[in-house]
Amino acid sequence: MKSFEEKLEHTAERLGLRIEQIPRHIAIIMDGNGRWAQKKGLPRAEGHRQGGKTVEEIAQCCVDFGIESLTIYSFSMENWERPKEEVNTLMHLYAQYLVGIRSTVMKNNVKLIHLGRLTHLPAAVKKELAKTIEMTSGNTGMILALALNYGGRAEIVDAAKKIAQQYKKGHLGLEEIDEDCISRHLYTAGLAEPDLLIRTANEMRISNFLLWQISYSEFYVTKTFWPDFTKTDLEQAILAYSKRNRRFGTIKSASCGS
Repeated sequence: MKSFEEKLEHTAERLGLRIEQIPRHIAIIMDGNGRWAQKKGLPRAEGHRQGGKTVEEIAQCCVDFGIESLTIYSFSMENWERPKEEVNTLMHLYAQYLVGIRSTVMKNNVKLIHLGRLTHLPAAVKKELAKTIEMTSGNTGMILALALNYGGRAEIVDAAKKIAQQYKKGHLGLEEIDEDCISRHLYTAGLAEPDLLIRTANEMRISNFLLWQISYSEFYVTKTFWPDFTKTDLEQAILAYSKRNRRFGTIKSASCGS
């Protein structure tokens, strides 16, 4: 099985880029499933079903490209406010998806992790999620982070509670509470921050996603609905990313602007 570097070298050569111009961690806000279905005169559930297939296709592309981590925003805490029938359909699809991807993720050495709260998730989803996470826990390839019942503000609140508990028990001093400490207590602990954040369906907002982690991520927005998002679209996002001047708040040369 090829290493990350070998895959990155091949991808860079194919796209005419340098390895360092390719993002190591891509995060995606998948939008437009319902609108895709409505545009085609189909039930919204069909849009979500097709969106699930797109996740598998894009995840495979990321594995092949040598991307180290892929985080997908699948279901937010706010999504519980959607019609009950739609939510029930989504939860059924998640349970099916978590079973269906096992052979593929194992074949590709992918490690699945969960971002979010398990609270409120149906028993069937929690069961299949736990099983797939356990099954892939020893894999050393790409990390696939599934943000399911996730909220960026809730993540920070949960991290603050963990830190407060550690402080109260005397395991953590006040002077030790810094940015690194907070990062270690987030759902994404141990996961590199996203280099590139992609949002589909031309939506221009963050929607409570990875509020702490995307401080210096590059944003790429496309009009394409998520079910129509393809390998070519992913490559276009990477090419756009490669042209960005990532200064992280600094000035890299005397000729650069502020």
